[in-house]
Amino acid sequence: MDCYITATGSCLPGSPILNEEISHYLGELDGEEAIRNKILRMNGIRSRYYALDTKQNPTHNLYELATLAAHDCLKENNQPITYLSAGTTNAPLTGPGLSSRIHDHMMQLGHLNHPVEINSNSGICTASAQALVNSIRAIRSGEHKAALAIGVEQPSEILKSSVINPPDDRADHEDLKRSKWFMSVFLRTMLSDGAGAIQLSSAPNNRDISFKVNWTYSRSFAHETPLCMQLDGKTNLLSQDVDILSQHLKPCTHQTLEEGLSKYSDDLSSYRHVLPHISSFFFKRYLFSGLRAFANGAPISYWTNLKNHGNTGAASIYIMLDEFSKTQPIQDGDKILLFIPESGQFNFVLISLTAHIPSK
Repeated sequence: MDCYITATGSCLPGSPILNEEISHYLGELDGEEAIRNKILRMNGIRSRYYALDTKQNPTHNLYELATLAAHDCLKENNQPITYLSAGTTNAPLTGPGLSSRIHDHMMQLGHLNHPVEINSNSGICTASAQALVNSIRAIRSGEHKAALAIGVEQPSEILKSSVINPPDDRADHEDLKRSKWFMSVFLRTMLSDGAGAIQLSSAPNNRDISFKVNWTYSRSFAHETPLCMQLDGKTNLLSQDVDILSQHLKPCTHQTLEEGLSKYSDDLSSYRHVLPHISSFFFKRYLFSGLRAFANGAPISYWTNLKNHGNTGAASIYIMLDEFSKTQPIQDGDKILLFIPESGQFNFVLISLTAHIPSK
């Protein structure tokens, strides 16, 4: 059975937080100011969003962000959703699953006030990409006619100065970026709160743009790559080893594209746009050297909102597709590739789409 993305929505809490305002919300750590501007120049982010006030009190919780994105997505929905799938890196409750709590919150807003099948996904950046893939499979199997997938992140809750407690091993490392202190602290300039939602149906939207799902491909490299990014369940300390990331991002990108495109006899040069999840513009060269290898000399058109929205982690591809579909010129038949790499222990997801615009 065919599957279409028929609506999208997002929630970015509050107003954009400019680079010079980060410490007003996340606070200041000892020695952080000396490296912040250098990191910001490298990652290219100009603003981001926090579900925090200036006293570090949350303005929303994770489930509320997810529900607001879902509400934005479903505001014109006239199909009963029977499958709910969601993903995040860090939910407030380890159990019950993320989708259980979202189902409850959505019911309180007048959505999903009926039984649904749920699926909850955890991980790093591909947690919600896998939630989307699972929703696509639910539609394609014929068991469901309408599904809702959600990606949500609220890293400010574990990055604010009143909570974060990175080990201070700076004196043990001549190169600061190899210290455990740096591996956690630099993320405070990159990560952003937000949520996105995607509705999927077995038929296209007859009033607005839809995206037909051509194929999906997922690939884990955990059997051959080391742990790179992790969230410690005991300390809630999030950290990433940028040396490991630099070493493995390019070859994993190349292998994922080679295998995915080959499996479906597809050609990257046939795509009008690539929407890549990238954590920082510093790593763009690693990503696009891999993309160029499969474009057969054709120019690669990519689109990202990283500069203005920050890295919203697992929610980013949802927020990106929502803004892209509502602000960019798209023609019927345009092929679009969603590319979501995850550096946790290197898990990648590809989703191939074709734009469907109803005849007027």
